[in-house]
Amino acid sequence: MINVSDQPAPRSLIVTLYGAYGRFAPGPVPVAELIRLLAAVGVDAPSVRSSVSRLKRRGLLLPARTAQGAAGYELSDEARQLLDDGDQRIYATAPPEDEGWVLAVFSVPESERQKRHVLRSRLAGLGFGTAAPGVWIAPARLYEETRHTLQRLRLDPYVDFFRGDHLGFAPTVESVARWWDLAAIAKAHEAFLDRHAQVLRSWQQRMDTPPEEAYRDYLLALDSWRHLPYTDPGLPTRLLPGDWPGARSAAVFQGLHERLRDAGAGFAGV
Repeated sequence: MINVSDQPAPRSLIVTLYGAYGRFAPGPVPVAELIRLLAAVGVDAPSVRSSVSRLKRRGLLLPARTAQGAAGYELSDEARQLLDDGDQRIYATAPPEDEGWVLAVFSVPESERQKRHVLRSRLAGLGFGTAAPGVWIAPARLYEETRHTLQRLRLDPYVDFFRGDHLGFAPTVESVARWWDLAAIAKAHEAFLDRHAQVLRSWQQRMDTPPEEAYRDYLLALDSWRHLPYTDPGLPTRLLPGDWPGARSAAVFQGLHERLRDAGAGFAGV
């Protein structure tokens, strides 16, 4: 049974659905099919329709007709780029390598200060920490996705990127604790574990994998998990506190992905 108070946002679930299954469909996903698939995770039809409308206004979903003439929606090129970029983080199966850092240094005229706010929020949403006012830092492997994002938002003219090593004066482990709120990131991992570790244990005790149950539990786990690799940029293990929960939460998601994703595809029709 789904606890309504814990129910994820319908719009987020629709994005998760397209990321997991919808983009592999042979054509546009019919509206009736979206309603069926979202009902399985507790979202009613009016919420599906209003959320789809918002995603359409944002340019992520495009109205299209199926081969049978039914009304449906397909992903825009922008949405596909977002999902492709996200795959690199969401489905990573190995701890990230220490490849140095990328710095984003930006300057926005006072007359365009709203763009300054958008830049800050977008860099934070991509996992950047704050090294100094106007100087943001992240593991170097996040550069390509960040470049795509800023170009899509037409914010690239305000930003310079640099790549390099941290040379001091403070030890890097101390600096990282200033650049990111590690306690908040750890709490996000613990919340994921609280919600989904028992789900994995339950499936590990079962021999069967009914498609609808697999789909429901996988979609809810993926919707929770896909935000975490952006909250947590994947810092090198040597720079993190002992007993960091990130590896445990990643293992839980990977276990659910391996057990449930393909079985759930049967219910999703792909």
